[in-house]
Formats: sequence, C-alpha cells, structure tokens
Amino acid sequence: MIKRIPVALLIFWLAAVLIGGVFGLHGNGIDLNAILATPSAQHWLGADDLGRDILARILKGVEISFSVAVLTTLVTMTIGVLIGLLAGFYGGKVDLILMQITDIFLAFPGMLLAIAFAAVLGPGMTNLMIALCIAGWVSYARLTRGQTLSLRNRQHVQAAESLGASVPRLLIKHILPLLGSILIVEATYSLASIMIAEASLSFLGLGIQAPNASWGAMLRDGVRYMLVAPHYVLIVGLSLMSLILAINLLGDQLRDKLDVRGLENA
Repeated sequence: MIKRIPVALLIFWLAAVLIGGVFGLHGNGIDLNAILATPSAQHWLGADDLGRDILARILKGVEISFSVAVLTTLVTMTIGVLIGLLAGFYGGKVDLILMQITDIFLAFPGMLLAIAFAAVLGPGMTNLMIALCIAGWVSYARLTRGQTLSLRNRQHVQAAESLGASVPRLLIKHILPLLGSILIVEATYSLASIMIAEASLSFLGLGIQAPNASWGAMLRDGVRYMLVAPHYVLIVGLSLMSLILAINLLGDQLRDKLDVRGLENA
C-alpha cells in the first residue's frame, strides 16, 4: 500500500496539469477585494498578495515545473550520455580530455553553477533551462563513462567489434541498451533535482518571471506575509514537498526493482 503512494501523488499532479491545460487556467486574474484571502468557496486555496487564485497558480506552476524538468532532463541526459559513451569506449586521451572537462564542472556545486549562469544569461524560462543544462549533464557523463568502461570488455561487444560493427552501432546497439535501467533511475532523481533548482532560481528572481506562475516565486512572495497569511506559504511549500517526495520515492522503488545497485557493482 505504501509503495503506491508515490505513483498516486504523481498521477494526482499529472492530472492537475491536464486539468489546468483543459480549462486554460493561468492564475493571472487580479481581484483587489480578495488580497491574501483565506480558503473559501470562491478561492479554494485562498488568494495571494494581488488577489490571484492560489489554486490556479499552483496548477499553472506545476505545469511549468514539469515542462522545465522534462525538457532539461532530456537535454542533459543526451549530452552526458554521449560524453560518457565516448570517454568510456575510446579511453586514452579522449577519456582524459573529456573527464578533465567534467571534473572542472564538478569542482563547482551544481546549484552554484546554475545560479552563476542564470545570472549571466538573465532571467526567463529559456535562459533558466540553458543554465540548468550547462550544470546538469555531469552526473550522466560520469555514470555512463563508468558503466561503459565495464561493458566495453563484454564478450558480445568484442564479438560485434571483431565482426566489423561500426563504433556508432556498437554504442547504440550493444552498450546503450544495457545502460537503460540505470539511466532511467538517474533521470528520475534528476527530475526532482531540476524542479528544486527551478524553484530555487525563481525564488532568487533568476528563473520564471511574472506574470507566469512559479512555485519558487510564489514562495518568495508569500514569505513577506507569513504572519498575516501563513496559508499562502504553507500551501505552496506542501505542494512542492509532496511532488519532490513522490518523485524521489518512485526513484527508490525503480532502483530496487531494476536492481541498479547490482549493475553499478558489476
């Protein structure tokens, strides 16, 4: 029963995204008579400091958060896996150069690096995603490189190579499929990390900009009114916590089910 909780929460939030899209909710409507209103029949989760409906903005915020996380994960995974495959397969100078570049990025905390690039590029969704992509490919590269070094010496890979298989075919047909399970688990954790990073950058004013809804920006605005309208911060904070917790728990379940730890030690 407990194992179904993460899936149920994710289904709930995905359904919320669909509902928001179907009904065209954006949460930008201002009602000066409902400023910081508590939950009521008119505003189920209350209203913010401009009288905007918190429920509508939460639904729009999770849609934006999902979009940023999924697109960024796909890009970072593609970049990181490509670099890791090349480094692990060729070894030698190629491996040395690519891993030195990777180590340079690893020398900085990922969140600090994302903040730096976001500050240089400027606020906005596109620049936010670029900053997260620049800082997020490293884990995929190191993970893929380590597994490729091991798989490179497998008999089926050497047999295919001896039969004249090209390098792209070896990487795509014989090595990459064996990395599928471990990359799925890594991508699941990456989704949660990117959502936290997006909320953090938006909280600092470097991410999603008004009037678009962002949970991080909503938390930033709500902090100023914690004493008079604590429901604002609590509702947004609990929403973010539930989504991140569900994704992380799902990642743990996938890791155990796919026996990723066994693959890492292979």
